[in-house]
Amino acid sequence: MDNSMPVVSKFFCSSTSTTLMIRKRPIVVNGGGFVVTDLSNNVVFIVDGCGILGSKGELLVKDSDGERVLFIYKKGGIVQALSTCNKWNGYSMDYQGKDKLVFSLTDPKSCITKGAPIRIHIEPKRHCKNWDFEIRGSFADRECTIIDCTGKIVAQMGKKEQIGNKDFYYVVMQSGCDKAFIIGVMAVLDNINGESTTC
Repeated sequence: MDNSMPVVSKFFCSSTSTTLMIRKRPIVVNGGGFVVTDLSNNVVFIVDGCGILGSKGELLVKDSDGERVLFIYKKGGIVQALSTCNKWNGYSMDYQGKDKLVFSLTDPKSCITKGAPIRIHIEPKRHCKNWDFEIRGSFADRECTIIDCTGKIVAQMGKKEQIGNKDFYYVVMQSGCDKAFIIGVMAVLDNINGESTTC
């Protein structure tokens, strides 16, 4: 039975649960961002932030071959400036370089909405509520969970205890989960929290 939940591509969905390690790159080396490896230390994804891309609020997820998989940017403009939330849009990129909106993420930015959950909408719209995924917990403390609109956990983040610092952490993804999508969400959370993808 196929239980895959593709957002970016079915290619990134695994039939078993997967643990990926995330290692931040120093901002002075290659402009920041982070590297994602499997438990055998093989590179799976590379995330570039504004240090490489040259623009704040832009993120790029590449596969292990350096091919662009997901381009994410923070919406701007007067409407966004007046909004109580920041909105990020994620676009999948095909082999011809064309992009297609696959998700949007909104995070509260004002004291009025403080404590409101970060929610993700998938495109084309398919949510069972007015959102598809919700992020709970604290990214800064490396204790956050991504749930779907039915309440099922799809990914969980934790610290790598034996390393002893925040430069390494892991994400456990349930079977069928789109790994590229989850890493894209981690990239946005990293940027929101002013970590390795920011300038």
